[in-house]
Amino acid sequence: MNGTDTFKTPEEFAKRLRALRRDRREQKLKNGNKRTRKRLSQSDRAVLLEKTGGRCHICGGVITGAWEADHVFSHSLGGKHSLDNYLPAHPTCNNYRWFYGTEEFEWILKLGVWLRTKIEKESEVGRLAAKLFCSHERARVKRRTAK
Repeated sequence: MNGTDTFKTPEEFAKRLRALRRDRREQKLKNGNKRTRKRLSQSDRAVLLEKTGGRCHICGGVITGAWEADHVFSHSLGGKHSLDNYLPAHPTCNNYRWFYGTEEFEWILKLGVWLRTKIEKESEVGRLAAKLFCSHERARVKRRTAK
């Protein structure tokens, strides 16, 4: 991650997260949106699924039904269309991984696990986060079903 996994102040942590986001956006702009995606053959998809023993490379869950070939090194950030840059993922997992870089995604996972524990233990920050998140999710679902 940043070499220490700790920050002296919350502001320093927020600054690092903003820098990671800025760097990701700049890299995406540099690569442009002109890159076309290529379809994988059924035989290539079978090879990919076998790589992980039929499991999602993000959450480790068994893949049944629809799945996506996830670019390990993000396509939008310059990742290649080659079998060694793909792994199978649940659509939801792939959607949440998005095109985050390694360090940024590691922070997202760490924050998520930490916050989940706070919510489960019903700490003050956990209750507030749960309230805000539930409100956010209701609004998100409402937007999607309104279309």
